[in-house]
Amino acid sequence: MKVIILAAGEGSRLRPLTLEKPKCLVELFGKSILRWQLDVFDHFNIDEIVIVKGYMGQKINLSGIKYCTNTNFQNTNMIETLFTAREEMNDSIIVSYGDIIFEKNVLEKLLSDDSDMSVIVDANWKKYWNERFENPLDDAESLMIDEQGFLTSIGQKTQNLMQIQAQYIGLMKFQNNGVKNLKSFYDKSKNTASTGKNPLNPELNFEKSYMTDLLQAMINDNIKIKAIPVQNSWLELDSYDDFKLYAQLYENKRLGEFFNILN
Repeated sequence: MKVIILAAGEGSRLRPLTLEKPKCLVELFGKSILRWQLDVFDHFNIDEIVIVKGYMGQKINLSGIKYCTNTNFQNTNMIETLFTAREEMNDSIIVSYGDIIFEKNVLEKLLSDDSDMSVIVDANWKKYWNERFENPLDDAESLMIDEQGFLTSIGQKTQNLMQIQAQYIGLMKFQNNGVKNLKSFYDKSKNTASTGKNPLNPELNFEKSYMTDLLQAMINDNIKIKAIPVQNSWLELDSYDDFKLYAQLYENKRLGEFFNILN
């Protein structure tokens, strides 16, 4: 099992915390986001780690880790950052966003699933989003799961709570035929985009497409993606407001409602 951590983004919404360091090196509860992740992977003896760097990439220099660099990080999004590490995408891979932390039980659930493609989703999302946003629907996106546990919708803007069964957190796994199918679908989509409209998201250039655009397009093409539900047990550091909120929750001894730092 190999891990690819996507840590190329600029993290502009986190300023001033990201003025002198990339987002993954911002500290939460005494450890950088990156260290939180590495400690969880280490617990499961996963030591083949690839980090895709970009913004202030020179600051990420831990030993024993492979690095790739998305030199065009300012003009691309998560899909292109992932495919910067294409040569590392073989056999079984876990893909993690570089701005999340998660408890061991979250990774354990992902590891134990035998589907070709699987994605962690937070079924208790509304409680967390209510803490972070005045109106959760301003940020939350669609996510629907069928009776067999496979995704039918992900990452679409909606104002209908009935279209949100959970929220995507940015942690997924590809194994068996999953990696091969991911690569071939990406290639097919990029080739189509080069001749006209972006098939992943017609409102964006292909390079700016979101990961959820790719996942939704694969679902539309009848590729099965398993939803692995969790109940909180993770945090996303997307904005300076998030950072202040987590400090407040910690101080008020409420952090454990969402994330257990002794996980």
